[in-house]
Amino acid sequence: MTPILVTGAAGFIGFHLSQRLLSMGRPVVGLDNMSAYYDVGLKRARLRELERTPGFSFSEIDLADEAALKQLFATHRFETVFNLGAQAGVRYSLDNPQVYVRSNLDGFVNLLECCRHGGVKHLVFASSSSVYGAVTKMPFNVHQNVDHPLSLYAATKKSNELLAHSYAHLFRVPMTGLRFFTVYGPWGRPDMAMYLFTRAIFAGEPIDVFNNGNMERDFTYVDDVVEALVRVGDKPAEVDPSWSGSAPDPASSNAPYRIYNIGNNAPVKLTRLIELLEEAIGKKAIQRLLPMQPGDVPATYADVRDLAAAVDFAPRTSIEDGVKRFVDWYKAYYGA
Repeated sequence: MTPILVTGAAGFIGFHLSQRLLSMGRPVVGLDNMSAYYDVGLKRARLRELERTPGFSFSEIDLADEAALKQLFATHRFETVFNLGAQAGVRYSLDNPQVYVRSNLDGFVNLLECCRHGGVKHLVFASSSSVYGAVTKMPFNVHQNVDHPLSLYAATKKSNELLAHSYAHLFRVPMTGLRFFTVYGPWGRPDMAMYLFTRAIFAGEPIDVFNNGNMERDFTYVDDVVEALVRVGDKPAEVDPSWSGSAPDPASSNAPYRIYNIGNNAPVKLTRLIELLEEAIGKKAIQRLLPMQPGDVPATYADVRDLAAAVDFAPRTSIEDGVKRFVDWYKAYYGA
């Protein structure tokens, strides 16, 4: 069985996807540049978990390192590639734009070239709900126009979708993009609200609640995301025979290309999230109400009907269950 390449394997979603693939008996080559954007110790702990399972190998490579990436593709013949490696974070992009260009643009083009020349039969890549930007009509639908990003991070993710389409058109490599909506769960990212709030509540420190708490997010549990990724990975994108250039659908193409939302399809108010964390932790939060941050959006809400129709997927984890599982993991990992 040919190995599957998972970029960002030491990251949050890449780690969980690698675990799932390995549990299915599928060999995985994990790639990560071990960026110090957040605690590298957490990334190394994830890798130690993966390395306990036969069938996993790891390469510390930056996607922007063209030569190293080409050598990896020369060593292995990948039929399926999951690209979850990217520079994340909306606010960080305000002060560090070049990091996003190097990782999310230069690195992504390098990966596309390797897929093109390496005989890859399906590239599944991470996009983001951030691409909806200034769109206010909800739930967000993949057939909507998303040409008004509100952050550089969002712009790079929209660029990934455009670049992938061009390669699907020119070289007929099937490409599928998934727009993730606020993914959370055990082993999550320390820069995300769920993690930041949990740490602060345990420590008795104030939490920053932006837009004075008037925020809604379509919190999506990581196991649901992984289920969608596996199902999509096994179904390479195909040409849409009904696609027309006179009324172009942004979610499909006359090339083997598809875009899907993956969300819980149930937005949750930030105030409700804080209540659930307080219940799970057994301690009240100290809230510091602040205005909206540049590049942020007040609400996200995913329409997942296209994904359901394509791979018979529906999210199964409620925010109540998901928050409890996250807090239980946090207690165990940090001894809180």
